[in-house]
Amino acid sequence: MKKEINVSDYAKEILQALQNGVLLTTKTNNRVNSMTIAWGMLGIVWRKPTFITFVREGRFTREQLDKNAEFTVNIPYGAYDKKIPGYCGTKSGHTTDKIKELGLTLESPWIISVPGIRELPLTLECKVVYRQKQNLQAMTPENQAACYPQDVDSSFSGANKDVHIAYYGEIVHAYLIE
Repeated sequence: MKKEINVSDYAKEILQALQNGVLLTTKTNNRVNSMTIAWGMLGIVWRKPTFITFVREGRFTREQLDKNAEFTVNIPYGAYDKKIPGYCGTKSGHTTDKIKELGLTLESPWIISVPGIRELPLTLECKVVYRQKQNLQAMTPENQAACYPQDVDSSFSGANKDVHIAYYGEIVHAYLIE
């Protein structure tokens, strides 16, 4: 069962959970993938409630988003298994079915094609309305050195040479899975 919510009523909980990691879930060709994110913004863009997420160029999640411009943000609310964000943040969707491996329960969406996850019940359904690749030359040298060192190999999982793409997702529905 799902209870519709007003996102602004849960903004504090969403932003606090983001600091510890929430899931960004995508779906393409009946393949669902969740990736842990700890970078994101919640706000109003073009008079629409929006969640902005940042996904590195080389990630499987980016491939999924480029094929289907919809995603859910799955946020812990109450007690939850803390291994979920840890696992989804260290395994690649290229080679691992994280949903199956963790035994996560998919919840049918209300508006978009991407499901929610029962175990992380505070859910934002989002449609991408804008995307923008970051420009290394436009960021401070400190942030570039800390987050995008160019003197490392970018071929391994967890590599951080490639920049992020910002995906602006209009929040088209929000709910708590009960």
